[in-house]
Amino acid sequence: MIRCTRHAAVLCGLMFLALLVNATRVQIVQAPELEANPANRRADIARWADPRGDILVDGEPVTGSRDTGRALRWERTYADGPLYAPVTGYASQTYGTSLLESIEDGVLAGTEPALSPFPLWHDLSRGRPAAGQVATTIRAAAQQAAYEGLRGRRGAVAAVEPATGRILALVSSPSYDPGAFAGLGGGTADNWTRLTGAPAQPMLNRAIRQTYPPGSAFKIVTAAAALEAGVVDDADAPTGTPDPYVLPGTSTTLPNAAEGCENASLAYAIQWSCNTVLARLGARVGLRGMVEAATGFGFNDAGLRIPAAVSRSNFDTDMSPDQLALSAIGQFNTTATPLQMAMVSSAVAAGGSLRRPYLVEKTTRADGDPIAHHGPQAYRQAMNPATALELRRLMVRAVEKGTGRRAAIPGAVVGGKTGTAQHGVGNTGTPYAWFISWAQAKDSAQPAVAVAVVVEDAAADRAEISGGGSAAPIARAVMAAVLGAD
Repeated sequence: MIRCTRHAAVLCGLMFLALLVNATRVQIVQAPELEANPANRRADIARWADPRGDILVDGEPVTGSRDTGRALRWERTYADGPLYAPVTGYASQTYGTSLLESIEDGVLAGTEPALSPFPLWHDLSRGRPAAGQVATTIRAAAQQAAYEGLRGRRGAVAAVEPATGRILALVSSPSYDPGAFAGLGGGTADNWTRLTGAPAQPMLNRAIRQTYPPGSAFKIVTAAAALEAGVVDDADAPTGTPDPYVLPGTSTTLPNAAEGCENASLAYAIQWSCNTVLARLGARVGLRGMVEAATGFGFNDAGLRIPAAVSRSNFDTDMSPDQLALSAIGQFNTTATPLQMAMVSSAVAAGGSLRRPYLVEKTTRADGDPIAHHGPQAYRQAMNPATALELRRLMVRAVEKGTGRRAAIPGAVVGGKTGTAQHGVGNTGTPYAWFISWAQAKDSAQPAVAVAVVVEDAAADRAEISGGGSAAPIARAVMAAVLGAD
């Protein structure tokens, strides 16, 4: 009997050991393969088992969650989806996440460890804290004004607060509704295919991911470089520039769309956007000085994040003199995102100091207790304060007496610069219309907002584009919304 008992015990021990070996094989060796198996829906079911946290604008949610009653229970919803899509991005049960929905996914999905006030508590209890919230820096009125101003035309608007770097508006047009493909059924795949394949590229975030030739809006950078380098001592003095101007080392002449540019001063050139004056000044500053100036404003930075990645704005570091002259007026290979050009205007408005732009004010737990708070950070010193003060004067003059008059706001000080960017083979494409600006309430100590607007499908009338007819009114509406003006 003892012998039988011993054999039975050995057999049971071997069977128990086999079970342990098999469990170890499944849970450790095969776990990655099983987890990655398309048939395994446990992770997705757990991910969508609870409502997702909200993204806030002016303290109000612009996102939500809907109980579907299906296995993937809670589906993402969006209030004014197309309006805020360049800010929120999308959270789809089928296609993943983008922008803030992706970057702040841990907070919004409730998986961020900082959401729990007691470390490891939810790991031990195998639970998950309530999802947190993400408060943005966006101002609803400014966002709405930018969106309505573009009226579905291809283009973008970026607005920042010069003193802090807070992004007040970020609009891309045409836009899309992230809720159209948030779930699993109901035409989700068809909507995704339609949006991703649309010629107008509604899912492209033009405000931070698309670069354009900035055209004459870049002349503010060149003017700063000329003043900083001492190439221009007096902005009101004649510059000795011929009209037309022959590009250095070539027989190619550069014309002007404006009149009176021959021997014009820098002030007049900014007021009426003289190509010849700024091209010649850029060539005189030289490659090194122009590269330093552009870099000071944020060009050539491939690592800028807001926290979403921002495409690199380009100013070439190796050019011939004629190419440099063209680059100095925002042509040749010079390209910029709308956010970058808003940063150019912001640096002027802020006295030469450029703050790092940011989109998230804070992240909080469900009860509002803060997890992280984001504030102003120094980014670049674009120019000295005296240069910035002079450029502010010139930009105000351009609005009050020059090409930017359609951006004027009664009761406010507004500075601006129009831009017309040629593109296409032989510059045959319809020009892009640019306007960069800043605005300050007359009873305020500093400017409250800096804006950049680009309109791709501007009216074909080039004179109207140059006069700020397409982009300047949009910038005015955004600035007025921030200032609370009519």
